[in-house]
Amino acid sequence: MSGRPDAIVVGAGVVGSACARALASDGLRVLVLDAGSPGGGATASAMGHIVAMDDSPGQLALSAYSRRLLHELASALPAGCELDECGTLWLAEDEAQLAAARARQSGYAAAGVPAELLDAHALAEAEPQLRRDLAGAMRIPGDAVVYPVALAWWFLERAVERGAEVRAGARVEEVAPGSVVVRGERLDAGLVVNAAGAGAPALMPELPIVPRKGHLAITERYPGFCRYELVELGYLESAHGTTGESVAFNVQPRATGQLLVGSARELVGWDESLNRALLARMLARAVAFLPALARLRVLRVWTGFRPASADGLPFIGPWRGDRLWVAAGHEGLGITMALGTASLLADLVAGRAPAIDPAPFAPARVPAQAERPHESASDEA
Repeated sequence: MSGRPDAIVVGAGVVGSACARALASDGLRVLVLDAGSPGGGATASAMGHIVAMDDSPGQLALSAYSRRLLHELASALPAGCELDECGTLWLAEDEAQLAAARARQSGYAAAGVPAELLDAHALAEAEPQLRRDLAGAMRIPGDAVVYPVALAWWFLERAVERGAEVRAGARVEEVAPGSVVVRGERLDAGLVVNAAGAGAPALMPELPIVPRKGHLAITERYPGFCRYELVELGYLESAHGTTGESVAFNVQPRATGQLLVGSARELVGWDESLNRALLARMLARAVAFLPALARLRVLRVWTGFRPASADGLPFIGPWRGDRLWVAAGHEGLGITMALGTASLLADLVAGRAPAIDPAPFAPARVPAQAERPHESASDEA
């Protein structure tokens, strides 16, 4: 790229790539810098779910908006993105959980997200492999599964078509309003967007984001084993805290016929080693819901790092000025929220009224001396 770019996006994961596409679509000259390869990091480690999540009003607004934007793009996505609009079943183990799901329906409806309740009989018909003593489920028909790396590359390709430049292996050492430093060289731009995921605080030390490690497992190919993404209703409780270990049942059918099994969370800094005890708990939890899963062969397991914020919401907007921006802190919802994040950011940069209220995601909610979520392994339960 000759001349000064209008925007530098730091990070070419799915969020940074979506931001690059949105800014380039507005006519900005965009330079994307990534320390590794595009679509790496948390994006390459992710499950790839597109889900409307209602842990908070802001989370539901952004996830539902982003999900809607992806559905609008569905016909344009190549087969390699493996988009499967399979829907989600939120599983209730007892009548109390089913009643809680019933109470959530109105919130989903207000956000334009259809949700329906299934009793035990209807659930058994929908997913025969599930254990038979479940009370029922809440079905979200519009949820989907996608291959995150391919989606990030598709976003980047659209940005490049609009004049963006992507540089892999370009580790950003410093960011400042309107500039970055790469290998000791200062690069100037109209504005800078820090979309470096769990690595974002290395460039903005006051940003209260920590790496939250997760474990995933993928099986060999068993086409038709399950039809929906399956999540226990207790998942939200396990995802709430920012200390200790937790596991919850979450299984996705993939376009390849494989099953992706999650999920686990722990705070151990950047230790990427397998926690075999936690992995065993995660797989045992999965088998507790899908007994036949015990007969399937696991092909591979891996870990990755979610960028976790203390309040469970990402930071999207200007960071102490109008030439340094942030789009990070999505924890396990980066794939879901990428398009909504990019649209919100581009609207704010352009001075347009966003489609949803940006206030819940404003970086200004971080106090000058922010306390970051606990990172130490000593904080684990």
